[in-house]
Amino acid sequence: MLKQIFNPMLKYIDDGKFFREPFKWLYAILGILNLLAPIGVLVFIIDSGFFKIASGGMIVAFILMWLILCLVMWFGFLLWWNRREKVYHASAQGDDFVAIPVYSHFIQTIGEWIGMIVGIGGPLFTLIALIFGEGGQVTALMMKVPYGPSFWYIILLPIGGFLIVVMARALAEMLRALAAIANNTRHRE
Repeated sequence: MLKQIFNPMLKYIDDGKFFREPFKWLYAILGILNLLAPIGVLVFIIDSGFFKIASGGMIVAFILMWLILCLVMWFGFLLWWNRREKVYHASAQGDDFVAIPVYSHFIQTIGEWIGMIVGIGGPLFTLIALIFGEGGQVTALMMKVPYGPSFWYIILLPIGGFLIVVMARALAEMLRALAAIANNTRHRE
C-alpha cells in the first residue's frame, strides 16, 4: 500500500518534473511581476505626492522614464514567459542529474533579464536624465547610482548588460556541461 503511494512520488522526483514544474511556475510569476512593476511604481509615485511638488520638467522626465520602464518590463515578461516552456528541455528523461540543468537554465534566464534591464533600460533612463537635466536626480535614484547621469552611461551600460548576459550564459553552460558529463559517464558503466 505505502509502496503504491511512495513509488509515483519518487518517480516524479527522479524524472525531473519535481524540479522543472516549480521553476516553470516561478518563471510565470516573475513574468507577471514584470507586468505589475510599472503599475507599482506609478502607484508609489502618486501616493508620494511627487506630482504635487515636482516641476514640469521632472514630471515629463518621470512619465518618459515610466514609459521606458513599461517597455523594459514588457520585454522582461516576454523573456520569462518564453523561457517558462523551455525549462522543460533543460534535462532529458532518464537523466540522473536533473536539478543542475534546471538550475543552470534559471541562472541563464536571470542573467539575460538583468542584462536586458541594464543594457536597454539603463541607457534610455540616462538619455532622459541628460535631456531633462533636473530629472537626472530621479534617474540616479532609480538606477542607485551615486553620481549624476553621464553620457558615458549611454555607452557603458549596453556593454555592461552584454557582459552580464555572457557571464550568466557561460556559468549556465559550465553547469550544464558538468551535468551532461556526469549523465554520460553513468550511461557508460
